Amino acid sequence: MIDTEKDNRKLVERAILIGIQDENTTEIEAQEHLEELKELVAGTGIPIISSKIIILKKKSAKYLMGSGKAEEINNLIINLDADCIIFDYEISPSQQRNWERLTKICVVDRQEIILDIFANRASTREAVLQVEVARMVYALPRLTRAWTHLSRQKGGVKGSRGEGEQQIEIDRRLVKDKIRKLKLELEEVQSQRKTQRKHRVNTITPHCAIVGYTNAGKSSLLNRLCGSAVLAEDKLFATLDPTTRKVCLPNNQDLLITDTVGFVRKLPHALVEAFKSTLEEAVLADFLIIVLDASSHHIEDHWETTISVLTELNANDKKKIVLFNKIDKISDEEKEELKNLEIENVIFMSIYDEVGISELVEFLVKETNKNKIEIKISVPPTRYEIISLAHRNANVLNSDYDDEANNLLSLSINPQLKSTFNDFIIED
Repeated sequence: MIDTEKDNRKLVERAILIGIQDENTTEIEAQEHLEELKELVAGTGIPIISSKIIILKKKSAKYLMGSGKAEEINNLIINLDADCIIFDYEISPSQQRNWERLTKICVVDRQEIILDIFANRASTREAVLQVEVARMVYALPRLTRAWTHLSRQKGGVKGSRGEGEQQIEIDRRLVKDKIRKLKLELEEVQSQRKTQRKHRVNTITPHCAIVGYTNAGKSSLLNRLCGSAVLAEDKLFATLDPTTRKVCLPNNQDLLITDTVGFVRKLPHALVEAFKSTLEEAVLADFLIIVLDASSHHIEDHWETTISVLTELNANDKKKIVLFNKIDKISDEEKEELKNLEIENVIFMSIYDEVGISELVEFLVKETNKNKIEIKISVPPTRYEIISLAHRNANVLNSDYDDEANNLLSLSINPQLKSTFNDFIIED
């Protein structure tokens, strides 16, 4: 979205980041948000040459800030020969146009950076469609910035448009029509995903979701537990598509584990909505694994952001286990400070060094054993479908044969499955 051949704009090579400290933001918070923006921009490959925080006492409709501050930034652009400004703030389409007229360079905000990252990382059809809808909704009021031919007018064709209709109106109609078609296609893809989810529920296999702040180590944890090959990189939003894997626990219980898109502060609400079907994996899960980066200086903010998003999804009341990951990067003193945080059910972990993995597995075994009952069944060898069902949907604790070659099985099962085996249950 920022620099493409389609837009005929030159490649951004020298960007200046502008943070905003308003009446609702402290100096420390503004600096933290700006540092996070630097990580986001690094994920796009755009070089950063300078950054600056502007104290905003009163918002201006034209530039967001006063004309004096705007000129100050423009002079900084000229002196540093910058070719892009990136605001750590959501600026309106008109403010974006005013800045580009003033500076004669590319001007974007945090929302556009995140959209760009999402567009580059999305891989499944659902994620691609979700990103495209969000991008087009974002771009619709900014069409005059995206194309240079929008000031032209074309004559009308009877029945299609009025004579002399501006090209921008045609483009708006085309974009709105594209958004409508994308949403219809997205509904179809999401319907297919719902069918897959129903199938998962019907198998009665326990399901947990790995959630938390972006770049905390969620994908690495999934890889470690399941031996899968999910993309796990040290950058924000390495995972956008929900990935579900099955792991067999030491209690012979299968568990479905889903890796979800990471949370982030100041995530545009349009993107939260766009990825709601992805985040709903947390709603459907039986319990949650929350991963936090113990080496981050903003771990408390990350925790609050995670809880805030879970609350918005009505998933905060679920059973949780919290992992303080990357403890290999902190000192003993810092570890003691983390213990003072008011967070329950915590495991200190280093996925890299495999510290805390056994404790997590013990928790998973305990959770999957909850509410289960044990039964013993005797199944004739001709009823192979019952034996297959037992191995597929129950935990086989013991297997033997009697004198008549019947299969004697000790099972740990969900109570709702008991009726399936009623005809074969025996007493001790």
